[in-house]
Amino acid sequence: MKPVSLIQFLIEERRAGRINAELSLLIEVVARACKRIAVATSKGALGGVLGNAGSDNVQGEAQKKLDVISNEILLEANAWGGQLAACASEEMEDPQPIPDMYPKGNHLLLFDPLDGSSNIDVNISVGTIFSILRCPDGITEPAAEHFQQPGTEQLAAGYVVYGPATLMVLTFGHGTHEFTLDREVGSFTLSRRDIRIPEETAEFAINMSNQRHWEAPMQRYVGELLAGTEGPRAKDFNMRWVASMVADVHRIVTRGGVFFYPLDAKIKSKGGKLRLMYEANPMAFIIEQAGGAATTGRERIMELQPTGLHQRVPVFLGSRKEIELATHYHREADGAQG
Repeated sequence: MKPVSLIQFLIEERRAGRINAELSLLIEVVARACKRIAVATSKGALGGVLGNAGSDNVQGEAQKKLDVISNEILLEANAWGGQLAACASEEMEDPQPIPDMYPKGNHLLLFDPLDGSSNIDVNISVGTIFSILRCPDGITEPAAEHFQQPGTEQLAAGYVVYGPATLMVLTFGHGTHEFTLDREVGSFTLSRRDIRIPEETAEFAINMSNQRHWEAPMQRYVGELLAGTEGPRAKDFNMRWVASMVADVHRIVTRGGVFFYPLDAKIKSKGGKLRLMYEANPMAFIIEQAGGAATTGRERIMELQPTGLHQRVPVFLGSRKEIELATHYHREADGAQG
């Protein structure tokens, strides 16, 4: 079968009436920027891109040099194309307007330029996550509130994982699809169409070092997994944890599994660890379109009404039956407390 390039795939989606020309071009621009980030990450120490940048992002976290480089690459690539009204980055407090010298489009782009950047220096997979929304009608200077749309309003979402191969996983709300970067040709090529995540799994990803801080229903759920064949679940589970959300989610997209970053006593005042707009919503869209489920442990992530550009939430996502059970335990505990 003849390989299908990303551009050919986008043209097919346009002809099918699922996306418009502006959104198609926007995806091409983001893909091109991610190819540049892939080159920068692959150079490692030889490119002088490892280590801290000596600055903090809006979250108060130390920025890696590659965080800053990746953010600049995405901002620069999207400034002049005419598809965007504005963009927002996890690394910046406020949205970035499109410079007045360039035409403006009807879309809003949100991105985490380099997810898992704490893993850069040890050569573990990192990635870029992005989400695309429609700019509200009549808004020519989008502010933070115009980005604060529920995940159900996303037009597209995707992530790129920079690993042994560079992969882009993409959804427009009509299935989840994977593209592999052919480095010799320099283009993304469709490698899996209409990915389906198994409903059941025996693999989970969670940071066990936080166990003592978890809520009771999370303790109960993970305790049952760890009890294995002798416990109530009557089967053994394997645990995986990369600490790079893109890598952990891509494992689930590839072979099933579940990923949890639950609420715990350390982060309760912040509402959670992961950002709703830059991480939770796009990943939830991708996972749901592949037949999985994504909740906060209590409600569907994509139905949340955002209250801030950098709002944090707990994240449960992956194989449907496990996510439904873990969510049920939390709702049941809430009911008992009520």
